[in-house]
Amino acid sequence: MKSRKIEIVNPTGLHLRPAGILCQASMKFKSKIMILHKDKEINAKSVLNVMASGVKCGAIVEVQCTGEDEEAALEAICELIATGLEDY
Repeated sequence: MKSRKIEIVNPTGLHLRPAGILCQASMKFKSKIMILHKDKEINAKSVLNVMASGVKCGAIVEVQCTGEDEEAALEAICELIATGLEDY
């Protein structure tokens, strides 16, 4: 398992469009990808879970990847979050 803490910099947090971009990117990996925020464990491959999490701009989340391509998944997802979840 690999994990890293990162700040959500998208001005609107994880609403529909950024959640969809995050989910779409996560689905490209075989690893299980979870986002930990406060007491929530959010499945990054479920757009409904990501949207329902209510993660706002400025929140610090932990991205946790477990599986055969966990390092690549962690790098890609953290890079995507760091750039504001723009078009992927």
